[in-house]
Amino acid sequence: MLGGGHVRVNTRSFQNDMRNFNTKDDVLTLLIHLGYLGYDSNEKEAFIPNKEIIEEFENAMSVGGWPNVMNVLKASDKLLADTLRGDAESVAKELDKAHCEVASILTYNDENSLGCAIGLAYYSARKDYKLIRELPAGKGFADIAFLPLPHTNKPAMVVELKYDRSVSTAIQQIKDRQYMQALEGYTGEILLVGVNYNKDNPNKPHSCVIERVEK
Repeated sequence: MLGGGHVRVNTRSFQNDMRNFNTKDDVLTLLIHLGYLGYDSNEKEAFIPNKEIIEEFENAMSVGGWPNVMNVLKASDKLLADTLRGDAESVAKELDKAHCEVASILTYNDENSLGCAIGLAYYSARKDYKLIRELPAGKGFADIAFLPLPHTNKPAMVVELKYDRSVSTAIQQIKDRQYMQALEGYTGEILLVGVNYNKDNPNKPHSCVIERVEK
C-alpha cells in the first residue's frame, strides 16, 4: 500500500474489538474505521488515502524497528533524485536491485512485472506525483506517467518499458505514438525515460536513457 497498491480485505470478520485481532483483515478493518485507510466498497480493497497519512506510516516505521522498510524508502528517494538529475546509469543500477527484490523468478521476464517493480521503486515520487500505469495517450498507452501535483515544480515524466529491445526504441516509441499528449494542460519540462532489461543475460542487467523535452 505504501507503493500505491490496494489490498483485498474482508471487513466482515471484525468484531469491533480493539484488543483482540485474529487476522490481518481485523487489523486493516480497524485502520479503516479509524480513518487511517480508505476503503473501496466495490472492490472490497483497502488503500492509503493521501500523502499525509503515508507520511504518518513512514514516521511510525522509522521509530518502530523496521530498518529494511526504511532502507527501501531511502533507496526510493535516491532513485527519484537520480532520475530528475538525469543520471541514467545510476537509475539502471537501482532498478536492477528493485526488480530483483520484488519480482519472482516466474514473472521476471514480463513487462508487467517490470512495471510493478518500477511503481514500487518510485514509491517516494507519490509525494509529488500522481502515478498512472497504462495511461491512454496519443496512439497507444504510456506504460507509466508521472503527473506532477499542483504543489510541486518538478517536471512531468513518461516512462516506457521494454525487455530484450533497447532503451532508444523505448524513447522513440514515446515520440512516435505521441504519449506526451496525455499530459493535457501541462506545460514545461518533461523527462522521457526508457527502461529495458536483457532477460537472456544471466545477470539480467537493466539499461536506461533519460531525455529532456519541453511541452
